[in-house]
Amino acid sequence: MGKLRLFDIILDKPQTVYQAGELITGRVVLELDEPMKMRGLRVLFHGAANVHWTESHSTGSGKNRRTTTVHYNAHESYFEHIIVLYGKAPGESGDNPSHPQGQFTYQFQFLLPPGLPSSFEGAWGQVRYWVKGTIDRPWRFDHNCKRPFTVLSHLDLNTYQPNPSQGLEGKNEKTLCCWCCASGPISATFRIAKQGYVPGEPIYINAEIENNASRKMKASRVEFKQIIAFHATRKTRHSTNTIQTLQKGEIDAGGTESWENVQLVVPPLPPSHLVGCRIIDIRYILNFVVDPSGPAFDLEVPLEVIIGTIPLQQMWSNFSTNMNYNTAYGMGTEPTPMVAMPTAPPQGPPPTNPSAPGAPPPTYAECVFGKSRIADDQDNQYTRGELDYAPIYTYYNFNQGADQGQGQQPPQAWTS
Repeated sequence: MGKLRLFDIILDKPQTVYQAGELITGRVVLELDEPMKMRGLRVLFHGAANVHWTESHSTGSGKNRRTTTVHYNAHESYFEHIIVLYGKAPGESGDNPSHPQGQFTYQFQFLLPPGLPSSFEGAWGQVRYWVKGTIDRPWRFDHNCKRPFTVLSHLDLNTYQPNPSQGLEGKNEKTLCCWCCASGPISATFRIAKQGYVPGEPIYINAEIENNASRKMKASRVEFKQIIAFHATRKTRHSTNTIQTLQKGEIDAGGTESWENVQLVVPPLPPSHLVGCRIIDIRYILNFVVDPSGPAFDLEVPLEVIIGTIPLQQMWSNFSTNMNYNTAYGMGTEPTPMVAMPTAPPQGPPPTNPSAPGAPPPTYAECVFGKSRIADDQDNQYTRGELDYAPIYTYYNFNQGADQGQGQQPPQAWTS
């Protein structure tokens, strides 16, 4: 690119995960083959939430029928801060300096404000944080370099209300119709030992199904879902992501089926509710489903779980004393090995986490849904840096001892 040999932003924290109120430090590295005229070299710290979707609406009829596209938008700005590293501030008058050739390093720091929501990427909305370096050149295109980072807002399950350590149980039944005759009902009871979990923690699933219908059931399954509400002016739109599905096979007419301590491990996810953001809300549902063969609606038993970042105290005690998780909750039998416990995600320095002594040390992992394109209208072909990015969340390895030496790849269960 002519005079510009190197233009990069380096954040000092290796995993680039921060909390509200934390100081971000880093540096801009600039290398020029020859002097470059510029208004200034600056970095912009940006944090905001955005919601946007479109809908088509028709009015009139016949030849007067018209279709219009309606845009629904919402925006929250958390910070927008410019630091001048060389030259002039935006809009400042005076002569434009010429930056000398060679390699230069410019240090910067920025204190994150309090009350920030966690980073999040969704279908119709996002919470994004990034720092962008700009070489502002007169009468020429600017050079830009963009570096995203994650902000993680902690949700402590020990202070969450109502108490997420309490078990949950749901029941449902339905009667299937067979032509003009109704068969017996199918029923399902679904239980989990508690409501609150953190990424890396297993959820033990217990259920009983009674099939008193005159036909077999095709399958029973548990669907772990993320439900997001995007709030715009005058309207709310929802989207659902299926995080993971576990399934068992057929149930004969008049037969029964049991799920006994089947484990579903919570993958790296943002905490429930996205506290601090008023235009995006996140909930997590475990939905137990019985799927009849033939034409009929599924029988469903949903239970809402809370995903936090700091585990319940009882989990700390279990981990530190090497107690069996199953026995500690009085489940009575060994877990059914439908899904292997995951190994730890790629290791990094432990995040700043206000957990009590004895808690398993959390690590970091990219969000289970992978990377999103974070380029916006201000980015172009001259923007360098990381434009595909996945937020990074805490992850606890509760099966540390058993899985040592198993490798660092995410388990298949995360993408099932």
